[in-house]
Amino acid sequence: MADDLDIRLLRYYVAVADELHFTRAAQRLFVAQQVLSREIQRLEQRVGVRLLDRTTRRVVLTPAGHTLLARARELLALHDTTLREVRGERRSLTVDIVGPGLTPALVLALARERASDVEFFARFHTGADAAVPHVLAGRLDVTFGRHPGAPDGLRQRVIRHEPISVLLPQGHPLVALDAVPFESLRGTAPCMRAGDHVTQGWEHAVLQLLAPFGVDLAGAHPHVQGADELAEHLRQRDAPILTMTTQPAVPGGVLRPLVDPVALYPWTLIWRADLDHPGLTALQDAAAELATTQGWLTTPDNAWLPRPEAATG
Repeated sequence: MADDLDIRLLRYYVAVADELHFTRAAQRLFVAQQVLSREIQRLEQRVGVRLLDRTTRRVVLTPAGHTLLARARELLALHDTTLREVRGERRSLTVDIVGPGLTPALVLALARERASDVEFFARFHTGADAAVPHVLAGRLDVTFGRHPGAPDGLRQRVIRHEPISVLLPQGHPLVALDAVPFESLRGTAPCMRAGDHVTQGWEHAVLQLLAPFGVDLAGAHPHVQGADELAEHLRQRDAPILTMTTQPAVPGGVLRPLVDPVALYPWTLIWRADLDHPGLTALQDAAAELATTQGWLTTPDNAWLPRPEAATG
């Protein structure tokens, strides 16, 4: 029928709505920009209303465009799920877990135990800022991190307030302490850009945390990733590295909790609003179980949280 919606046109439309840029959307879809523009015009003719306002500088959704976007996501998800079920394919979920051994990896490990019929694929996109565009585009299903104020089309839920710790070289004077007060970091030039946990959300939180203490950070340098590189960075710099409680063991390093205050990093689980998948349920249930058994959402009286989470945490 002439009024039937074409799934392919809906995929094209969602790509343009996500990117708000025809060139980027065309690259993502592996089609020519002229073809994409023509197909969007076909969709607008099919539904009988303008979906996008386009100028030489920007693309914005009309009110009708916003309405269609929400429904288009639902229709595409139902379409893809139906095909998988008819074909008898095992359901899979692609999850960004930021780095090995961190809080998201612990949640994924338990979810795999709880949902053995789901095939989980782990990815590393260094946090929500890098991963969210992939989630919106459907290249990822779920991510973890810190992304205050979920964009349209996403849902999020705080799953843990993880204490921030410090990784010290074995010979550092602060190793003698069972817990390191933040005041003790003054003059040590700690680093905040080494480790798989480092993201824009992490750096934003740490800068808020250290400002009242007058702690000067180490000079800027590229993000240090991977256990071997982290160990080398610790050896070369011979200075403290701010990290997570879940930081995997590093050769030549000693992990100590930070106190006065107990600083907490808010991990959130982030997913597409239209995602209906047993793997997502398994991740949510695993996070809830760990929060209950491990006290992940417990907040001590002297705890610190970054803003804006502190206003609601």
